[in-house]
Amino acid sequence: MLFTLLAFALHAASTLVAAQLALPSRPWLPPDISDGASPSNQSYPNSKWSTLVGNLLYFYEAQRSGELPQTNRVSWRNASALDDGREARVDLSGGYYDAGDYSKQTFPLASYLTHSALPNTYPCLQAFSLMSICWGATDFGKGYDVANQTAYLDDMLRWGLDWLVKAHTNESTLYVLVASKDVDNSYWGGDRSIPSPRPVYQVNDTYPGTDVAAQTAAAFAACSNLYGNRALDSSTFSTPASLQDNSFSDTLLTHAQQLYSFAVNATGGRKVYQKSVPQVAEAYGSSDYGDELAIAALFLSWATGDAALFAEAESYYEKYNLADSNRVFNWDSKVPGLAVLFSQIAKSNPTVGANFTTWQAAAEQYFDSIVDNNKSPGRMTRGGLLFFEGDSDSASLNPALNVAMLMRRFSTLASSDEKKTKYLEFAQSQLDYALGKNPMSVPYIVGANPNSPSNPHSAMASGGNDVETIDTDPLNTTYTLYGAVVGGPDKLDRFFDIRSDWPQTEIALDYNAPMLTLAAMHTLADRLDPYYTALRAGEYEKVRPDGFPCDAVFTTGCRGPHMSKGAKIAMAVSIVVVSLVVFGLAGYYLHLLIKNAKEGT
Repeated sequence: MLFTLLAFALHAASTLVAAQLALPSRPWLPPDISDGASPSNQSYPNSKWSTLVGNLLYFYEAQRSGELPQTNRVSWRNASALDDGREARVDLSGGYYDAGDYSKQTFPLASYLTHSALPNTYPCLQAFSLMSICWGATDFGKGYDVANQTAYLDDMLRWGLDWLVKAHTNESTLYVLVASKDVDNSYWGGDRSIPSPRPVYQVNDTYPGTDVAAQTAAAFAACSNLYGNRALDSSTFSTPASLQDNSFSDTLLTHAQQLYSFAVNATGGRKVYQKSVPQVAEAYGSSDYGDELAIAALFLSWATGDAALFAEAESYYEKYNLADSNRVFNWDSKVPGLAVLFSQIAKSNPTVGANFTTWQAAAEQYFDSIVDNNKSPGRMTRGGLLFFEGDSDSASLNPALNVAMLMRRFSTLASSDEKKTKYLEFAQSQLDYALGKNPMSVPYIVGANPNSPSNPHSAMASGGNDVETIDTDPLNTTYTLYGAVVGGPDKLDRFFDIRSDWPQTEIALDYNAPMLTLAAMHTLADRLDPYYTALRAGEYEKVRPDGFPCDAVFTTGCRGPHMSKGAKIAMAVSIVVVSLVVFGLAGYYLHLLIKNAKEGT
């Protein structure tokens, strides 16, 4: 027993990585919500974009699991789930809770396909989110530098990467879930009373998960590129964020290479991970693994300069007919991002032997279909949000923001100035929508502006302890979850701000990821304020709809749009006024008829 505990402690100690960059002695904290309704002087760097970057990073700190450090800035958070993995004799404490519950998941790190009340951990979600953020911080890292948020970026990434290192216990074993679905669905409360023990689930050589292993390899490789300062063409993109650490980069690359080899060569063959771990199927079942293999090979090719890996990625693209799945970019589907990444690497490193124009054309075919609305995989809502039926229903903003992130990244590689302008304008329209230029006048980031959502689906922030009274106890959310991007409006552009309505108010690690990269891009290059600074307090209440949304929780709202109380009152007044005018005119006309009749006699 003593040996087991000692081994457990040594494993935990060996995987902990201290942040390279010192955090400020005076911690940065989000400003009051009212600050988001006042414009800046539009100097460089723009203080409002810098604040947004800070808020978005702060959200990740609020999602931490495990023993919190002395530098913790979120005063209402506590140490939690310290025994995760103990029964399996592995330390899986730490990492991030994926969404508004307490699960921890390796693949996506956000639960929205089925609602779970309790925080779980899915390595896949953490892996996708970290890959996306590291990719953005490598291409547009100077945005973090000028915002003075690079130390917090470093701190955030290492907290998640350290947990992924712990989850990868040997070359062919990866823990993919910490949580119990049955228990999770019944618990809604604070972080001090999370039910335990919490079961853990793994994939291994006998029972593999090609998709989750490859996605985690991609995350390690993308973050290795960031920490290794492996910039692509500096004339096209920015320099990476200033957090170079070659030793850490090498460690991450080793894990990436091991996991890629595991994904490709597992004795149990290639299969989606729910075949080996059925417990993940409902919340985070994966559709396929070809796209994960391709993106892992690409990031490894970037990291090593290996032309063979680039060729392997191209072969996966053909073998698994990925061009036929070019729809959304998210934790489950990487296809729209592949052509962009292929193009980046081919343009910046000709030695891989790729044809840049081939991948440029593939990326432009996808983006043009969206911008020109020609056989687009999505449609535009009346309010201007790109909406993918079936994918946007459970979190409408995330697919649109991922397209905006990819489109803005690719714009510098476009084949013409006309295309570049169209891509930038469309990407800006989707970002502006998310930041308040929408029919609800809601910036869909908690704490950004007085019109921001006030009831995020977060067990920790709500302050409640009964899932049966989730919307009323407490009536007002106890803690402000600054920087949390919520799911977004329904397909009719309506937002109801209901805590139990997880498709609209859920928060998640991967929801923040594209917004963080977009905010860094704008901090780097934009003097103009984010759109929400033009919204005065009370704008949302003027148009807030009655009734219920149209989504998986409230299907009654799908019968059509509902007017707000103010609109109903205005219509009632209009009807009364029109009626009085009509009756008045009718009476006057009758009077004239009677008068004429009398005069005629």
